[in-house]
Amino acid sequence: MEAHDVPLARRDLIAARLAAGQGLAAAALAAEFSVSEDAIRRDLRALAAEGRCRRVYGGALPPAPGGLPMAARSGVDIVRKRALARAAAATVRRGEFLFLDNGSTNLVLAELLPEDHELTVATNSVDIAAALLRRQDMRLLMLGGVVDPTVGGCVDTTALLALQRLDVDRAFVGACAISAETGASAHDAADAEFKRALLAASRERVVMVTNDKLGTRAPHRFAALQALGTVIVEHDADAAALAAADATLCRADAPV
Repeated sequence: MEAHDVPLARRDLIAARLAAGQGLAAAALAAEFSVSEDAIRRDLRALAAEGRCRRVYGGALPPAPGGLPMAARSGVDIVRKRALARAAAATVRRGEFLFLDNGSTNLVLAELLPEDHELTVATNSVDIAAALLRRQDMRLLMLGGVVDPTVGGCVDTTALLALQRLDVDRAFVGACAISAETGASAHDAADAEFKRALLAASRERVVMVTNDKLGTRAPHRFAALQALGTVIVEHDADAAALAAADATLCRADAPV
């Protein structure tokens, strides 16, 4: 291993332990790897900037549930998210007014929306707005406000008031967790309130759900299953509980 690769290899080992749920002490890591505590603190700062840990006095903890910022989530499981997004894009009709909520799977959908459909698309996500702006084949409406870096966009009062003035044909609503017992939920209270308003403002609702969110719960419930409209799950999802709870399910094709 080249000398310049050593810090990266050490950082990967530390990241793997954090991903496994371990809390880490900088002093212990320094002794283990025979480096200074300053070197370990640099590793932890870099991992924190990527959303892979929480810095605490003397070391680091795994990220809080739902605490990964949008920048960290957007690069994960792209192939699976693309399969979900293809199924979601197939629901879009010509001339519709769409809303793409914050979420890494909705970011993938932004690139797969059908062309030449005379679409108008609104979003409260900075990354989704940037992706749609590059397309130039649709009209884009960006809801403003204070940007929450973890949510990935605006969910404050300014964004909420702007949303309440809209009449949306089809909303693609992000969900942090979904279960047959509690429905859909979010980690952030303001985000959950925004999603409730988005459901109320939309005629058709679509939610894309990766396997890791199935059967899980987050602190802030925003909708029962029946209020979500179409729930798109992965090709190999264990969705029997959702089906038994009368959710309207659509299964995506296998990733290619």
